[in-house]
Amino acid sequence: MNKKSIGLILGVVAGIIDVTPMIIQGLTWDANFSALSMWIIIGFFIASVDLKINPVLKGILISFLTLIPSSFIIAWHEPISLIPISIMTLVLGSLLGFTIDKFSKKKL
Repeated sequence: MNKKSIGLILGVVAGIIDVTPMIIQGLTWDANFSALSMWIIIGFFIASVDLKINPVLKGILISFLTLIPSSFIIAWHEPISLIPISIMTLVLGSLLGFTIDKFSKKKL
């Protein structure tokens, strides 16, 4: 399996982890689909971008860079919600960076 496929699959997993509490909270489906698609794209970006930095930092950097455009809309309507979103972005971004790096080095 190539690195980009691993990034997409792990991005789906991260998206499911992120969206599960959102569904439980009863957030709108557009927010759920937005979060899920964001993590799939982040997984792809982490796997595709060739930055010569620690994989965890790479995951965090790409995750926050990808979040920035949406954060303006989120902050405009509900600025306090950026706190849990930032925490999830930090945690899931670092985990994605780490796991994509580890799985892409293994022979699958």
